[in-house]
Amino acid sequence: MVSNDFSVAVMVSDASKSAKWYREMLGFETEEDGHWVTARPKGAGWKLHLCQGKLEPGNTGIGLYSKDLKSDVERMKKNGVKFAKDYTKTEWGGEIAQIEDLDGNVIWVSQGEP
Repeated sequence: MVSNDFSVAVMVSDASKSAKWYREMLGFETEEDGHWVTARPKGAGWKLHLCQGKLEPGNTGIGLYSKDLKSDVERMKKNGVKFAKDYTKTEWGGEIAQIEDLDGNVIWVSQGEP
């Protein structure tokens, strides 16, 4: 089952500077791991993905998480969910899928915890 935790991409011009702002101005916890720069209130199950660049058309920037993505993808397929990108293992070892809502808005679903 898709978890209660989530992330939302926030498009920024400089992810490191934005992380510093969220940390210093709002007291958020931040993490930087290459392009994956995040900020969240202490103890929150959700996070902001400070995504440097521009969001692709249709991409909502919303990311959901699953403890068993393969099973969730199969369940969603049986329920008739449309996939923008089927279950795949990434080159860095992550597991992702992209679903589309009724209006074609793309929502990411990733294996693991936020």
